[in-house]
Amino acid sequence: MKGDLRKIAAGRVRTSNPLIRSQELYPIELRLRAWRPCWPGWTVWQFCVDCQAHGSGARRFVREQLSGTIDGPEAQNVTLTLKELAERIGAELVGDPAITVDSVSSIQEGRPSQVAFLSNPRYGKHLETTQAAAVIVKPQVTSNGKAALLRMNEPYYGYALAATILHGFRRHPHAGIHPQAFVDPTATIGEGAILYAGVYVGPRAKVGRGSVLHPNVVVYDDCILGDRVIVHANTTIGADGFGFATYKGEHHKIPQVGNVVIGDDVEIGANCAIDRAAMGSTVVGNGSKLDKLVAIGHGAKIGAYSLLVAQTGIAGSATIGHHATIAGQAGVGGHLEIGDNVTVAARSMVINDVPDQTAVMGVPALPIAQARRVYVVWQNLPELLDRVRHLEQHLNELGSTSKEEE
Repeated sequence: MKGDLRKIAAGRVRTSNPLIRSQELYPIELRLRAWRPCWPGWTVWQFCVDCQAHGSGARRFVREQLSGTIDGPEAQNVTLTLKELAERIGAELVGDPAITVDSVSSIQEGRPSQVAFLSNPRYGKHLETTQAAAVIVKPQVTSNGKAALLRMNEPYYGYALAATILHGFRRHPHAGIHPQAFVDPTATIGEGAILYAGVYVGPRAKVGRGSVLHPNVVVYDDCILGDRVIVHANTTIGADGFGFATYKGEHHKIPQVGNVVIGDDVEIGANCAIDRAAMGSTVVGNGSKLDKLVAIGHGAKIGAYSLLVAQTGIAGSATIGHHATIAGQAGVGGHLEIGDNVTVAARSMVINDVPDQTAVMGVPALPIAQARRVYVVWQNLPELLDRVRHLEQHLNELGSTSKEEE
């Protein structure tokens, strides 16, 4: 079957394979046990399969990257009825099932052909007045407005599915390696990978199958990128770590003989820098997502499915557990151990180890309940200072009165 799909992708040929019912490239339907139709207009092949964790109607997307850019209808041309959309995202529909939608929008700016979502209660005031055809909401939400409701446990996830179905992902302008990219002869590029102009892949480096390296990405020697990794423009992976030995007032460079290992399904934003280890590997675990302008020092280890928001800095040899969230402009000191499922609030500075399942904030970062008490006191410091001065003045007056009486 996979061979037939490759032929179709390459040349829109017809096929007699009974597993592929379509006589044209779009849509292709797979009838293998639980497999369901895939949607048109994807740059990469997207197959969907029942996911019991999200209900019988929901779908889990599994990406299978094939070589070449697939010609065909743009995803923006997709129009679905609310009934069809509800089935595909696993939502309960409250409203007219025949209404059609062709795109997503915010709840404030929705139009009659669009679907919006409501996951943050602060936007609830727009539910009654939105012009969107439908709004994805939590199961307990009701409305007297005109918009239909698509109820599900995770509205933001539902929005992600709807956006994927109706819009798809970026269609790459070319397949494979751009002529203006440089790949060292000893490097390995996986099947279906796309390298834009200006990309540099150094000696013995490895780029996994289905990965995408946007313009001017640099992958230094011996670094390893897993499958389906997305690296946005101007990011550098594997530059020398900041390692110097100071002797007699001079800073002597230490050879950085390690590498960087990026797991599968990682996405790295623009203008990030991930340093190679002095020894061993700097590691970013499977499924982690890095925003733009993130810096990771040499020898640091980022656990699977972690989120590092813009301008985060992770110092060398720090270890961060799985499913951690490091918010914008936060910093983590070197050689620290940050546990699993830890949240670091924006602009915090972590200077001590953080145990599992902990949320911290502040400079220095403290457990969030303690930090809130500190900030309440800090906000009231002017008033507290006035009270202390008043008490001091009162005590001085009492002392003066006592001396006069003596």
